[in-house]
Amino acid sequence: MPEGRIYGRNPVLELLRAHGRRADEIAVLAGARGPLAEIVALARRAGVKVSYRTREQLTAIAGTDHHQGVVARVASAEYVDLGALLEIPGARKEAAFFVALDQVQDPRNFGAVLRTAEVFGAHGVIVTKHHQVGLTDAAARAAMGAVEYLPVARETNLVNALEIVKKAGVWVYGGVAGAGVPVWGADLTGPLCLVLGSEGGGLRPLVAQACDVLLTIPMRGKVGSLNVAAAGAVLCYEVARQRSSGGKVLDLSKSQA
Repeated sequence: MPEGRIYGRNPVLELLRAHGRRADEIAVLAGARGPLAEIVALARRAGVKVSYRTREQLTAIAGTDHHQGVVARVASAEYVDLGALLEIPGARKEAAFFVALDQVQDPRNFGAVLRTAEVFGAHGVIVTKHHQVGLTDAAARAAMGAVEYLPVARETNLVNALEIVKKAGVWVYGGVAGAGVPVWGADLTGPLCLVLGSEGGGLRPLVAQACDVLLTIPMRGKVGSLNVAAAGAVLCYEVARQRSSGGKVLDLSKSQA
């Protein structure tokens, strides 16, 4: 199984807390205390090898000096089957909440979307195999531990995957700039999958056509758009807000008049 590197205190802590991916070694800055002591204790309880290194050695292992004194050697993150992903909401007795990404290529954006989706209760993420960044170390780092909890399915054809999702009783909502239903007024309490487009082109035409509803985020400032990570955060928040408030939508007509 391919090996990866996870560095930084929070990502390594979540790796150990999740009891998911196998950690082969935790390399820690010699003489460090505080949060690093918790990491060492968790690693030892899990039977993971702990080694003490100099700051320079950790930089060499991580490939960066932003390691915060800890680097983990781990099995690379794996993808799950789409069918298994679709079974998760039922097992939890919850309305489905998935996020699909249409060729997002920046690992920082991908990681940020994973983190946002996990924080707001998504059951999983669907990505394409081609022209899409995968579960790389950089994406895992940007996700700040979310990859340890949030399953990701990778499909060759996103349109076909969305059709499978719809046959499972899940409504597909595509995020677009401009023409679309304002997200504040849409009912997002039922089973749904949010589809977010790439950094430059947004949703591809066939992907947009596969969506049941196109959503837009109303803009009041002079900047005309948000990047995929920011848009994903807004949309995921609105899903979580509506579900926690009993489906209440916002009437912004007066404030926008």
